[in-house]
Amino acid sequence: MLTDLPNLLTLSRIIIIPVLVGLFYLDDNVWRWVSVVLFSLAGVTDYFDGYLARKWAQISAFGRFLDPIADKLLVAAVILMLVATHRIRGLVVLPALVILCREVMVSGLREFLAQVNVGVPVSRLAKWKTALQLIALGILIVGDAAGDWTQWAGELGLWIAAAITMVTGYDYLSAGLKHMTPRAKPVKRTPDPQGKTISPGE
Repeated sequence: MLTDLPNLLTLSRIIIIPVLVGLFYLDDNVWRWVSVVLFSLAGVTDYFDGYLARKWAQISAFGRFLDPIADKLLVAAVILMLVATHRIRGLVVLPALVILCREVMVSGLREFLAQVNVGVPVSRLAKWKTALQLIALGILIVGDAAGDWTQWAGELGLWIAAAITMVTGYDYLSAGLKHMTPRAKPVKRTPDPQGKTISPGE
């Protein structure tokens, strides 16, 4: 149900986006810290919504649909605002662009594979990418309010996250291409004990 706690946690990541965008225009050290706290809390909900959904057997089609969308909307909004406020600038725009392009590609890939009844599991490396990406963006949000080290630390984290993004994006694309050939046949999905949808061989 929409009112289940896991779904509400997922929705909170979308609701918080306009708040974060508004805080970017309040360019003060205090508001930067408020922004990074809100962004961090939103990142934490990404773990707990899935954990609670499995623990309480509240996995739903709505949750499976909204969870990846909420993540991508949050990351895309923050990256665009960081670029707009020049906290991401110069060559560092390139890893930010790579991350955005990868998210669009994976979203399209998931949509296509869903039509042929193929699940796209989240790899462990992708989870590490997401964690590093959120940490780097959080550092860039707070910016020099935390000291002179934050800019280069955030930029370095973004470059590393982008490199991992390219690897995981290639892995997903390679897996998807196997089902885009004329000989590819739909694969019947079966639920695993934790409630995730998987395909044979995943």
